[in-house]
Amino acid sequence: MQMRIVILNQMLQQFHKDKILGIANTIGAKICFAESESTVPEEFAAPDVVYGFGMHIAKTQKNLKWLCVPSAGVDYLMKPGVFANEECLLTNSSGAYGVSISEHMIAVSLMMMRRLTEFHEEVLNMQWGKPRAQCSLWGSRITVLGTGDIGQCFAKRAKAFEPERIIGVNRSGTCKDPAFDKVVSVDALDEILPETDLLAMSLPDTPLTRGILTRERLRALPQGAFIVNVGRGSAIDEEALADCLEDGCLGGAALDVFQTEPLPQESRLWKTKGVLITPHVAGNLTLKRTLDKNVDMFCEDLINFAEGKPLKYAVDRNRGY
Repeated sequence: MQMRIVILNQMLQQFHKDKILGIANTIGAKICFAESESTVPEEFAAPDVVYGFGMHIAKTQKNLKWLCVPSAGVDYLMKPGVFANEECLLTNSSGAYGVSISEHMIAVSLMMMRRLTEFHEEVLNMQWGKPRAQCSLWGSRITVLGTGDIGQCFAKRAKAFEPERIIGVNRSGTCKDPAFDKVVSVDALDEILPETDLLAMSLPDTPLTRGILTRERLRALPQGAFIVNVGRGSAIDEEALADCLEDGCLGGAALDVFQTEPLPQESRLWKTKGVLITPHVAGNLTLKRTLDKNVDMFCEDLINFAEGKPLKYAVDRNRGY
């Protein structure tokens, strides 16, 4: 039977669709571009492949052989009962977001360290603010918790600001990217935190990363240290973070991700001093470069899938990413 592919990605431009169609024609597949799962025609109700957030299809269709999600994080797909076909292949788009998210990390780091949010608030109130003490990426001690695509892209960009050093922290304690002056295993995190001026976090949600930044570790950071988190909100004890910011132990925290999203109105983080909140917008498919790379990765694996080869961007379900 002819392979059926459903594309659920509203961000695609015509040239993206043309590229996917070209490959589909080459491999003899039928393809459907749909705005949502509810608009998928009956002919494609039980597809072989879905590119997009086809959660209902994955949960109900045992014929689904491969789900390619345009996100990097896949924690929401690791729960029991997500796939009707437990043998369904899963790929993500880790590797497409490094540029977008690392630029966001640099931006919010500078906003906090140069106190731009304070100046901006004064300007909105038509106040001519006075100079105040600021911090700099130059000469700072940066720790990057998570050295995947995002962490490496951030380290490369941060390097240009001439920090004192950049240390990467991951499971293995190894990473070949020369942007890191040193890479240590997560076992050494408690030794590194007291010597960290900026902690940049880009961790996936796994049993090993949940709650990794505990109250004790937050307190171990030097007075005035800054935190940027673009990975998953589950990595930080949010109540402890709010306490540390209110106490003046930390200089600030830029959070793009939270334990509950959208962030509940009753969350104290909304009004906690020194918190820079963005609504999970560091990545997404809003940059052309990110969207182009995302489509290219799907197309690369679509050829692999048609030829019976291993998928390059397959998720390791045991590790959760």
